Formats: sequence, C-alpha cells, structure tokens
Amino acid sequence: MSISPSVQATPEARELSVIFNRADRIFRRIVTAGALTSLILLGLIGTFLFVRSAQIFNDRGLKFITGSNWTAGSGDGIIPDDFSIGPMLTGTILVSVIALVISMPLAIGGALFVEFYATPKVRRVLTTLLDLAAAIPSLIFGIWGVVFFSSYGERWSDLLNSRFGWLPFIKVQNEVFGRSPFVAGCVLASLITPIITSVSREVFSRTPRDLVDTCYALGGTRWGAIKTVVLPFGKSGVIGGAMLGLGRALGETVAVYLLLNIVFRYNFRILESEGGNIASLIALKFGEATEYELKALVAAGFVLFLLTLVVNMVAASIVERSTRRR
Repeated sequence: MSISPSVQATPEARELSVIFNRADRIFRRIVTAGALTSLILLGLIGTFLFVRSAQIFNDRGLKFITGSNWTAGSGDGIIPDDFSIGPMLTGTILVSVIALVISMPLAIGGALFVEFYATPKVRRVLTTLLDLAAAIPSLIFGIWGVVFFSSYGERWSDLLNSRFGWLPFIKVQNEVFGRSPFVAGCVLASLITPIITSVSREVFSRTPRDLVDTCYALGGTRWGAIKTVVLPFGKSGVIGGAMLGLGRALGETVAVYLLLNIVFRYNFRILESEGGNIASLIALKFGEATEYELKALVAAGFVLFLLTLVVNMVAASIVERSTRRR
C-alpha cells in the first residue's frame, strides 16, 4: 500500500500570537509601572544611604565593619571620632539566626496542622489568627518580652547552661541570663513565626490534590503523604517564607533594643547578657548624634540594607533552584 506524498509531508509550523485587548494592555502597564516603581525606590534608597555614608567608608574603610568601638569625639580633635559596627553586625546575625532556628520547626509544624489535621472550622479560625498575628507591631512583642517573657527566658537559659554549658557558644562567665541574645532570639522567633507559618500554610495548600490522593490510594498514611508529597512540593515556598522572616528579624529594632544590653564587644555566647544589633544601635544613638556620627549611623543602615538585600537574593536563588529541580 503506497502513501501519497501529501500525507508524508510534515506540516509547517504555525506562529502563535497573543492579542491583548484594551483592558489587558492597561492592566499590564499598571503592573509594569508598579514593579518599576518598586525597583526605582529601592535604588534611590540605596543611593541615598551610600552617598550620605561615603565619607565614613572613605575615612574608616573596612575597619568600620570589623572594628569594635563607637566613640564620639570631643569636636576639637583631642578625642578623635572612632566608629565601627563589628559587634553590632555580629549581634544582628546571631540574634536573627537564633530566632530562625527556633521558629522554623514551630512554623512548619503549625502550617501542617492547620492545613492537614485541623477541622475546616478550626482551620478558618487559625488562618485568620495567623494573618492577624503577622501584622502585630514589633513594639507589642518587645513590651511583652520585657514584662512577661523575660522570666521564662531566664529559666530556659539556666537550663541550657546547666545541661549544655560545656559548649563554647553556650558557656558564660556571669550567670545573669535576663538580657541575653537567646532571650532576644526567642522573642524575635515569636515575632516571625506567624509570618513563616502563614506563608508555609499557603504553599502547602497548593499541593496538587491528586498526588496526595494517589498516596492514600497506594496505602500511605497522612504523615506518609506529607513526607513524600507535601514537604518536597512546598520546600521552595518554606525557604522563601523563612527568608522573609529572617529579613524582618535582621531589621528588628524595638524588641532587641528593649531586651539586650548594648555592649560594643564581640559576643558569640548566646546566653551572655550583652550584645545588640545594628537597628537598635541606630535607635539608641540617633537622637543625640553629632553630624559626623549621624553619617556613621547612616553607614550602619547602609550595611544593614546590603545585608538584607543579599539575604533576599540568596533566598530567591535557592527558591528558583528548588523549583527548577522539582
């Protein structure tokens, strides 16, 4: 049986074009303008901070980041100005990492409970409460941490010291635990846990239902479906939520200012009653700063701006890689 040449011929590829109506074009321009405005504002903020702090970086160089002294000069040159943010930068990272380590298990467990174990009525209530908790001002958490949580934090710190005091980053010289990075990290964990939980729950809710039902059909349990389907599917979203919480913890001011004794000394012990972060330093010194010290505070803000930007860029890269791999 012979096949005609017309049947054997490969059809020519057709070009597909999308035609937007007027409403689509208007919406597209509005969204594009909003995105560009955000980028422009971000660039203007970074440029402003860099220009105002250029003299500090020119005078101090890398010592501004690695040094451990903050001294306002006398103005007549007898006592020179000496500004650096090394201990505050270390404290910012230390307290934020403590908060992230504490909040991640709570956030993932809470998101899984709300989405897969709670009844529909309870789920609606908890989802609303999570969204409300994520919007509570940090001042409330700071006051709550000072008035109510400090006593519990001291007990937990004493327990950690008695059980794990042989670890270098837990061992302390003075057993005074009321205003330590650990207590501040616990309060920051309560601050960022609702944010991470809300984002994680939203990601878990988008897991394809047919994949979960397939796991059940093959005899799997609910935890088996969560472990093999839900967690791998939502990994990138959980990472994104964690980085969002970390970004808020890095820039937190009031809670750390109220809970830590700001001391310009490198401190890597989480139970030592001293520390601080860049944001609390700016809040402490801004009101009485000289003109040159004000530039140093702006330079500290620029470093914090870059740190937050790098964290978000790393998070975006991790999320993109995880999504591509999936």
